Amino acid sequence: MKRILIGFYILIIIGIIVCISNSDIFARKNSKAIAAGEKLYTKNCLICHGSTGKGEGANAGTALNSQNLLSSVSDKDLYNSVKFGREGTGMPAYGPRLSEKDLLNLVDFIRNWQTEDIEFDVPKVISGDLERGEKQYNLYCLNCHGEAGAGKLKMGTVLANPQYLKYTTDQQIWIGTAYGREETRMGPSLKGLEGARQLKKEDITDIVTYIRSLEKK
Repeated sequence: MKRILIGFYILIIIGIIVCISNSDIFARKNSKAIAAGEKLYTKNCLICHGSTGKGEGANAGTALNSQNLLSSVSDKDLYNSVKFGREGTGMPAYGPRLSEKDLLNLVDFIRNWQTEDIEFDVPKVISGDLERGEKQYNLYCLNCHGEAGAGKLKMGTVLANPQYLKYTTDQQIWIGTAYGREETRMGPSLKGLEGARQLKKEDITDIVTYIRSLEKK
């Protein structure tokens, strides 16, 4: 009987250890950084990006709490976006305003929204037809993102922005165009996905090639 009880207790202890190891109790070593980042976000970012980060703020702000976005960018990408901002838009550069630690805490808070790790089917090389890409852009993207990527308030982000083009890879632009951002105006465009635009991979590659050409202009 004692052996049965001892075995039972051992099983309980093992079960508790397994549950704890599978939880995020020890994984969230940056919980203090996340809490500090939340305060910074509330003070500096909420007015535009919204309390849930889905771009529902009083001022125009892009959706940061997007699994498609967070699965396609690194912490360094988020850091660059916050530090350098978007020149000529409502997104200021926070590098001169916040300390290095504050910037990192803010990134930790934004990253904490990620609940999925999505894998995207993206061409390794993004090189398409520039002229065809411009025609495709004018047909499918201009209505929201404006002529030559100038952007439209509360409609679409400025794609011709120098900081955006400098710190965003062709693959990331491709993902944004193909898969969109869930629960926003930017729906998916890739053929086979649940979007109004059913574009082929080549079409999206052409559009990205055109957007990248705006960097020189």
